[in-house]
Amino acid sequence: MTTASRVLKVQLPAQAGHRPHLRVEKELLRSGTSRLAAMDEVGRGALAGPVTVGVVVVTASVGRVPAGLRDSKLLTPAARDAMVRPVRRWVSDWAVGHASPAEIDTLGIIAALRLAGRRALAGLAGPVDAVLLDGSHDYLSTPPLVPVADPDHPPLFEVEVAVEVDVEPCAEPPVHVRVKADLTCAAVAGASVLAKTERDRLLVGMSPAYPQYNFAVNKGYGTPEHIAALRAHGPSMVHRRSWRLPCEDPELFGDPDDGLL
Repeated sequence: MTTASRVLKVQLPAQAGHRPHLRVEKELLRSGTSRLAAMDEVGRGALAGPVTVGVVVVTASVGRVPAGLRDSKLLTPAARDAMVRPVRRWVSDWAVGHASPAEIDTLGIIAALRLAGRRALAGLAGPVDAVLLDGSHDYLSTPPLVPVADPDHPPLFEVEVAVEVDVEPCAEPPVHVRVKADLTCAAVAGASVLAKTERDRLLVGMSPAYPQYNFAVNKGYGTPEHIAALRAHGPSMVHRRSWRLPCEDPELFGDPDDGLL
């Protein structure tokens, strides 16, 4: 199936706490989609741990948006945890997919996001007709093939390398991208809650094996304490080794003696 991507215009809410709605999802459902997958990712900017994509499926029979549902970044940890069961009951199908730090190092972050998203889709009970992604970039669809250049004249820009992964090939549904969909689209907000809580659970679980980094608190992100631990101990097996980490580039996150940390 030929993949089609479309950017949907968005009018940002007047307040960050504005309740997300289902207008975009219902518009897509009225246009012929029967099972719409709404997706969101977390962990893209972390220094350690996986990148994670959550997906929820909504149909024409979707009910009222659960009370209190917001983009996961606007909820406290306790509120996010309390929202997981209502979101799972609300949607017709859901799943979460991950790509490991090693896969991020091997594939690059965009291809790793694609892998995590396809793993999430593969975890659903059935196929979907269309996908709604948060943001302005379609990371889910396979990029066009790039002709092989003369080996004596390599391309100016790095291109993705095909790597065998554990996801079966399948027809790709059309992808719609919408800026700030996690704030305005209720199904995407639900996907963000499932992705965030699942990734946080993984980081809390791995924290005892790497106590010096305190993953249970920072969830792999570059907090001042995490940066200080990297400078003191170097990276662990769950850090993204291909990234410029502060232990390898002391000026990347500021000088620890200049007051920025």
